[in-house]
Amino acid sequence: MTLSLFRLFGAGSLTAIPLSAMVLSVVAVATMAKAAPDLRLITMGTGGKVGVYYPVGGVICELLNRNRLDHGIRCVAESTDGSAANLRDLRAARLELALAQSDLHNHAYGGTGPFKEVGANRNLRSVFSLHPEPFTVVARRDSGINRFEDLKGKRVNIGNQGSGQRGTMDVVMKAFGWSLDDFEIASELPSEDQAQALCEDQVDAIVFTVGHPNQSIADAISNCDAVLVPVTGDAIDRLVAAQPYYRRAAIPREMYLGTPQDVETFGVGATLVGTIGTDPAIVYQIVKAVFENFDEFRSLHPALATLEKEQMVTDGLSAPLHFGAIRYFQDADIDWRQPPNESSE
Repeated sequence: MTLSLFRLFGAGSLTAIPLSAMVLSVVAVATMAKAAPDLRLITMGTGGKVGVYYPVGGVICELLNRNRLDHGIRCVAESTDGSAANLRDLRAARLELALAQSDLHNHAYGGTGPFKEVGANRNLRSVFSLHPEPFTVVARRDSGINRFEDLKGKRVNIGNQGSGQRGTMDVVMKAFGWSLDDFEIASELPSEDQAQALCEDQVDAIVFTVGHPNQSIADAISNCDAVLVPVTGDAIDRLVAAQPYYRRAAIPREMYLGTPQDVETFGVGATLVGTIGTDPAIVYQIVKAVFENFDEFRSLHPALATLEKEQMVTDGLSAPLHFGAIRYFQDADIDWRQPPNESSE
């Protein structure tokens, strides 16, 4: 007699299943479970969805996730309020990794600038640097704003608290000796809302610390008769000379409609950071995913097109390199050095 088990189908019907088939099914399910390990979910803080951080974070996670069944890690890029918020969430262990401007990266590690009250986060660790981020001012053509100084007395969106552009704008305002009272209106809209406010004549100008090209800026220029405004002068010269994380920058001519000349400004760089508590295995796999698919990585967003591996290991990094990154650089025979462990106001 053939041994069999019984399974209930519908109401009252029994179907016989040979025991041998049942055993094979159980073995197959067990094998599949073993082949698909539990994935460790990590969250990478980025920025607003109209900026560059969010898509760049998505690109990094995409490359990492391709081999998730091998290394057991799955990455999710989360839209956030930006650099300062990301650095606070790293400190509170609400994120494993985050993107941050090089200036705020420096301030968070040293406990200066906007992080003076909370103090230095010596647990912060650098992974690698990314694209340059020029400080960008976009103004309505009918506003009479032709240079940064013309923002005084105007309606300006200075950026939301916790965003990178707000952090840089605060520094520039201090360099010029300005306060919020120097504007007719100082609005605090997030990056995803400010271009629409410019187009609807709610503000005369907006600021953005962002990689280029940027779709939000392109839309404002082409649809709302807006222009890029240079950010230059003695105050900017002194700022760049005083801080290693600032650099002179230019938005190339003809990158945006109606921009026949380079627009001079200054800027920072984007960096990927974690903490001493971020698992070295996670950091190792992220660096490996990016550096071993480097040509593809650079092709996935225009802001990444000019990256060089050598610069990513050193530029704009203030906190010490994470051990997981060091381990990959050693394995891949990539020259690296620890950044200076000091920060200045």
